[in-house]
Amino acid sequence: MDKRKVALITGASRGIGRGIALEMAKKGFNIAGNATRLSSPDNKSGLLEVKKRAEELEAEFLPVQGDISDLDFHEKLIDEVMQKFGVIDVLVNNAGVAPLERKDMLETTPESFDRVLSINIRGAFFLTQKAARLMIELKQKSPDYRPCIVFISSVSAVLSSLSRAEYCISKAALSQAAHIYAHRLAGHGINVYEIRPGIIETDMTKSVKKKYDRLISEGFVPQKRWGTPEDVGKAVAALARGEFAYSTGAVIEVSGGMNIRMF
Repeated sequence: MDKRKVALITGASRGIGRGIALEMAKKGFNIAGNATRLSSPDNKSGLLEVKKRAEELEAEFLPVQGDISDLDFHEKLIDEVMQKFGVIDVLVNNAGVAPLERKDMLETTPESFDRVLSINIRGAFFLTQKAARLMIELKQKSPDYRPCIVFISSVSAVLSSLSRAEYCISKAALSQAAHIYAHRLAGHGINVYEIRPGIIETDMTKSVKKKYDRLISEGFVPQKRWGTPEDVGKAVAALARGEFAYSTGAVIEVSGGMNIRMF
């Protein structure tokens, strides 16, 4: 049996990150999952719950607690993964937050803006920088090593939402970061991709479920259903397994057709 590859996934404790972790475990990856806490107060969710599920799928799972917006934490995160597995084959930049409160953009506060961008783009950019340097070193030692990096952005990277401007701006910046990293790392044989989820059923969208139920029923999503974390996970796994090896820089939209231009 081939040795399992290792995926480092940020924001892996719930929602899309959890879906990615479990789909990749199913597809034969070992997982290093990062989140700000190991478990919820009732112990029904969190990294330790995902670890249990991943291990039921015969994957090894390393939980690493820490805040991705803390740049000093990045070295600790990568060191722990390397000590456990000796390699990072895939980095999935998934960690992200919405505004604490949806407000008209004319009411957006600097505190909310800074928090969202610190986690959604600043943390991801600099973690990728550190991981990319490591991947280049590992590639020089082993020419058969085929790492990749996946950025989880959002359709909000290109769609306007007046009640969460800071979120849209952060995802647009993340999309551009994926584009530039793909350009920079192509010569090193490191593929970089962007996945843009649409309306995905997670804790983040729970507060606006009625609104999105209505929009979906009215055709805003051509496939007329919510997306699931598993939908996103399957796309990440396909990229990580090298099934799009000649497509670095590709943007894969997992949105039920929201990318289709219609009139």
